[in-house]
Amino acid sequence: MTDTTGVIADLTAEAAEVDALVAGLTEAEWDTPTPAPGWTVRHQIAHLVFIFRIAGLSAAQPEAFVAMTKSLSGGFEAAVNAALEDYIHDPAEVLLTRWRAERDAGLKALAAVPGNQLVPWLVNPLPPYVLACAGMMEVFAHGQDVADALGVRRERTDRIRHIAGFSVRVRDFGYEARNLTPPAEEFRFELTAPSGGLWAFGPEDAAQRVTGSAEDFCLLVTRRRHRYDLDVHATGTLADQWLDIAQAYRGPAGQGRRPGQFHS
Repeated sequence: MTDTTGVIADLTAEAAEVDALVAGLTEAEWDTPTPAPGWTVRHQIAHLVFIFRIAGLSAAQPEAFVAMTKSLSGGFEAAVNAALEDYIHDPAEVLLTRWRAERDAGLKALAAVPGNQLVPWLVNPLPPYVLACAGMMEVFAHGQDVADALGVRRERTDRIRHIAGFSVRVRDFGYEARNLTPPAEEFRFELTAPSGGLWAFGPEDAAQRVTGSAEDFCLLVTRRRHRYDLDVHATGTLADQWLDIAQAYRGPAGQGRRPGQFHS
């Protein structure tokens, strides 16, 4: 669970696939609306630019990162919105160049941090492996919005194991976002990988269980599909309730997606 080299390689590959989605778009196509209300393709890539920029800052200049977070008087959500304003008015060619530069710099900085060293982050310091897994989740989520906007069906690989494991690790985010007390009881997660293998997390004898497609599980926890449209199933009342609130990121849950909103 701590192979930083492996997750950096997988994050690089996932980011490259998102790059390929937008590299050939016209200026007008960058303004295509995505399923996230009010966000175009341009907003989605701008968000990823910001995420990679602050991840790179955290890894390469931790003191500067801490100073930056202390200056966020309006909180992280406000900082994201302010950052978008700094990017979304760029011509597509400029935004694409900034995306590539910040992505590559962030990846390089994370890869340079020793695996046993913590880097500062928004709430608690994290190992570089965990921060890279969070980056995988961001790329998966916002890349899915771009793909949906462009009518592209993503072909998933076992690289998403990092996202599945990270999402299990942060199981309680959905409760915290709604000011609910997380249950003390542990869950068992059994997910079928894109390659057909089984990924298991949590106690084997847990009464609360979540099973199904690993890809669909990642779509659930990033709130890019409604649970009713996914091959993800719960055993136990607590696990079933969790499927309604699951999210792999801190902060407001967002609007999510409607049942039947997508054809596939």
